Amino acid sequence: MATIAFLGLGRMGAGMAGRLVAAGHEVTVFNRSPEKAGELVTAGATFAATPREAVRGAEAIFAMVADDDASRAAWLGEDGALAGEYTANAFAVEFSTISRPWVLELAKQATAHGLRYLDSPVTGLPDAAAAGELILFVGADTAHLEEARPLLEPLCTDIVHFGDVGAGTSYKLIQNLLGSIQIAATAEALRTAELAGLDPATVGATLSRGGAASPTVIRMCREMLAGSHDRDIAFTAALRLKDTRIGVELSDAVGTPAALGHTALEIFERLVAAGHGELSETKVIDLLRG
Repeated sequence: MATIAFLGLGRMGAGMAGRLVAAGHEVTVFNRSPEKAGELVTAGATFAATPREAVRGAEAIFAMVADDDASRAAWLGEDGALAGEYTANAFAVEFSTISRPWVLELAKQATAHGLRYLDSPVTGLPDAAAAGELILFVGADTAHLEEARPLLEPLCTDIVHFGDVGAGTSYKLIQNLLGSIQIAATAEALRTAELAGLDPATVGATLSRGGAASPTVIRMCREMLAGSHDRDIAFTAALRLKDTRIGVELSDAVGTPAALGHTALEIFERLVAAGHGELSETKVIDLLRG
């Protein structure tokens, strides 16, 4: 068993940290809102007041936070993880969906501090995180991944190695940008069906088993038609906007026109600007309803 620091206890991070505790690891957790650590502490985790404190003696440092700013706060600064006293040659694994430039910068800084860095964004909703059913998209040195694999296995059903550091994030941003396009397109299809006088439930059920179906389309049909955008939120509009933005930034950086990505970005910018950032991404259907 290993000593692991886990930084970030949102719905995804809390589930992942819980899996590590259940696997028997010695887990110290940090979150900016300490109350979110209660259940994990009851289950056997230790709470630390800062990332620097959390990583004391850690053989691995895991982070799952919202965006680049939160990642910088967790890793850098006087109270950041990189300022701590972790074991020599510890692993640093960033599970967050963050921009590729920041991943590369963080990897460089982590390596300079003697850490073995893995770029490992994930796919899966909070229920999958709690069940250990995520898929990890890894960019890392092959040897580092193999050495870290036993620590990662309680979190996932599969680990896909895309190449060197940065490759995991590149893939995750491509996947999430495609997801953003599908979400916006599903909302548009459902709204068109409404205006055409079709029965929404019949349309949703038929789309979900037709040639255009995908896991995203199926979930969006179900959740958009349910209309419960303020309850049981799996992914907020603000997070969808963030993922769409950094996905478009990657496309722009490599020279892809990304016309559909830019259109999806504009739609989610409007959704958040309308004050719906903390609601579900499914609220986009109401934006199209006007």
